[in-house]
Amino acid sequence: MRIGEVADKAGVSVRALRYYEEQDLLQAHRSPGGQRHYPDTAVPRVRLIQQMYAAGLPSRVVREVLPCVDSGEAPPALLDQLEAERVRIDQRITDLLAVRDRLDDVIAITRDPDADCSHMH
Repeated sequence: MRIGEVADKAGVSVRALRYYEEQDLLQAHRSPGGQRHYPDTAVPRVRLIQQMYAAGLPSRVVREVLPCVDSGEAPPALLDQLEAERVRIDQRITDLLAVRDRLDDVIAITRDPDADCSHMH
């Protein structure tokens, strides 16, 4: 697949794909003319990278995790780091759910001032 096709299918910019290559997160083969060609697995790989970034993982950690995703195994030292990241993500989820509940209350009270907003305490 060419770079534009991967970008379109994965919902990212061509610039993002080039950045992922620079960070050794994604590999492409070059044609004799210098065009990048990606394997069919590039689109789900890019989506996974995007999810990890959205969860707050830095490039360095993503670079370490991707081979583990492929192999299904992780070195013990990385496991400790991944467990810490998981705890951080769980806390972020808890915080996001609390904010969502507050927003639901604001929406409900705005639409129906007599509504009982259980999260407004």
